[in-house]
Amino acid sequence: MNLQYVVRSMTALLTSVLLASCGTEAPPETTVQPLVTVQPRPEIYADFTLTADLSELSDDQIQMIRILIDASKIMDDLFWRQSFGEGYQEWLNAIEDDATRRFAELNYGPWDRLDDERPFIKGVGTKPLGARFYPEDMSKEEFAEAYLPGKQGLYSLLRRDAEGALELVPYHVAYADELSEAAGLLRQAAKLAESPDFATYLKLRAAALISDEFEVSDRYWMDVKDNDIDVVIGPIETYEDRLFGYRTAYESYVLIKDLEWSDRLSRFAAFLPDLQAGLPVADEYKWETPGTDSDLNAYDVVYYAGHSNAGSKTIAINLPNDEQVQLDKGTRRLQLKNAMQAKFEKILEPIADMLIDETQRKHITFDAFFANTMFHEVAHGLGIKNTIDGAGTVREAMLDLASSMEEGKADILGLYMITELHKAGELGDVDLRDYYTTFMTSVFRSIRFGASSAHGKANMVRFNYFLDEGAFIRDSATGRYRVDYEQMEDAMTGLSRLLLTLQGDGDYDGAAKLTREKGVISAQLQDDLDRLTGAQIPVDITFRQGVAELGIE
Repeated sequence: MNLQYVVRSMTALLTSVLLASCGTEAPPETTVQPLVTVQPRPEIYADFTLTADLSELSDDQIQMIRILIDASKIMDDLFWRQSFGEGYQEWLNAIEDDATRRFAELNYGPWDRLDDERPFIKGVGTKPLGARFYPEDMSKEEFAEAYLPGKQGLYSLLRRDAEGALELVPYHVAYADELSEAAGLLRQAAKLAESPDFATYLKLRAAALISDEFEVSDRYWMDVKDNDIDVVIGPIETYEDRLFGYRTAYESYVLIKDLEWSDRLSRFAAFLPDLQAGLPVADEYKWETPGTDSDLNAYDVVYYAGHSNAGSKTIAINLPNDEQVQLDKGTRRLQLKNAMQAKFEKILEPIADMLIDETQRKHITFDAFFANTMFHEVAHGLGIKNTIDGAGTVREAMLDLASSMEEGKADILGLYMITELHKAGELGDVDLRDYYTTFMTSVFRSIRFGASSAHGKANMVRFNYFLDEGAFIRDSATGRYRVDYEQMEDAMTGLSRLLLTLQGDGDYDGAAKLTREKGVISAQLQDDLDRLTGAQIPVDITFRQGVAELGIE
């Protein structure tokens, strides 16, 4: 019996079972094709082991980490099912080539997340824009015409009933058994927590997982600040839904606070109201007052799972996403220091050696990289969350472009914050050129994530805008770039004004035009990026992680 027949038979069996169950979506037809490699690229990821200093933690805290990792593994399973479909483990097991299987694991399916979701297995079709959140045969028109109250919700799947009509299946129904298990683990962890507030949060988050009601736990989490261990867990980001940007994907981070670095960051959230007032845009685009009950902290990550572990790895978190919670209480900004250090050493410094003018290379520093990333997260709190016409939220108005517009805004306003705080003498004795040069170098790093990534789109728009404005200059003789520091500030102000206005107006067509015109990789830039590939500079990192790596088996 050949492999193709086995795969076809297994998939057919799984499909018949899964279609009969509530809230599931069978894997795409393409998964029954022969698993022949086209272009797997596991070499674009640099391995990095996630560790942290656990010497000051108690036995109960060590056990809590084990339990939180177990809960995170459930999130990983759920994300696989949201991204690829059911039967993913059998599909993976059928891939005989080790490199291809590893690349499929890194991408949570047969589509290369850092190459515009192109398939890297022969016979696999295009990844559905709506992943597995929607029926693959559903059109945008059918969705628009369907009378389904709550159809734009964050925590439900669209499925077809017995008559073929669309219906909503809440996450807590579709994944009831798995979420019940994860909730039980969080309750176990709560019993071991040394912080009473963190224990309460874990119990609230457990309740949220099995009800899809997350606001209470989000609000409470904002006030949990005395715990050395933290966890971000649940359906959180909407990037995986490229059809509408509505549905959230499951993920998890298990975190250990870095007390020294956290102390250095603690004071910056208080500047948000003044910075909001000074934004280079008309008053109606900054009428909201950002919450000031925000905090900035640095963490070492010991486990990534689900969406956070797919493709490019997040190095900073700004949560919660709930617009009302943000307005009322602000957000928490979590800087993932060990992952950030890995990207700086393994990716950013090698990029600088190849693409940045020698005279400016000294201005690329880890402290600037850390600060740029940190202020990106802080800047999510600037601007407005609701359109100026009162028609709804910016996220609703921007549809599938909401994520890329928001990431672009945060990138450019993060640099604006640094510039303004430097002018006010709040950053100490630092060289602003460090931040600008490191910022430019980071653009090259993020562009390599590809056009399907919200961060990638945002970076391409920014790169082309800055290049057109003369803020970045390429020397044709050397193939290296340098920053024009005066033009950089002017370009920063212009792009800030443009993005804030597009968001405030809810101008989807304008955002689409900007993305279409500026969110492209020119032939010249592609040649430069190919030089990075030819030099075998990694695009991103992947993690060796778990209890074994932490030495707590």
